[in-house]
Amino acid sequence: MTTPYLEPTQEAGRAFIMRGLQGGIVMLNLLRFRETADYAAYPELAPDAPISGAEAFDRYIQHTLPFLHASGGDLLFLGAGGDMLIGPPGERWDLVMLVQQESVESFLAFAGNQAYLAGMGHRAAALEDSRLLPMTATGHAVATKEMSS
Repeated sequence: MTTPYLEPTQEAGRAFIMRGLQGGIVMLNLLRFRETADYAAYPELAPDAPISGAEAFDRYIQHTLPFLHASGGDLLFLGAGGDMLIGPPGERWDLVMLVQQESVESFLAFAGNQAYLAGMGHRAAALEDSRLLPMTATGHAVATKEMSS
């Protein structure tokens, strides 16, 4: 099994800040769930009976949305994943999520909010592996259906 990626490293966090991204950002999240959520490190959040990783992640989303919206952020897309069309054979992501923030600063304020962090155990319990890619608009012209007609 490959190494799971569940939290940013200090080096990745430093590189993110040093990119000097300006304006709005969108975070692409690729998420793979545990079959059964693992609340061993967060017993205070554990439900009375075992739940799936997907159910634990739903609890994380419900906890997180008020803090996300208060920070000026928004959940743009939440959808089922699956096997890759282009990518390593057998690689799959259960859920794809796009989260928008007004700026790097608003993202960092959101991510450091203590009340938000109190529910992060649901995310940790839910996930087997993840990827997080910060993205910004490039300004490159994109051909649309209207432009090509």
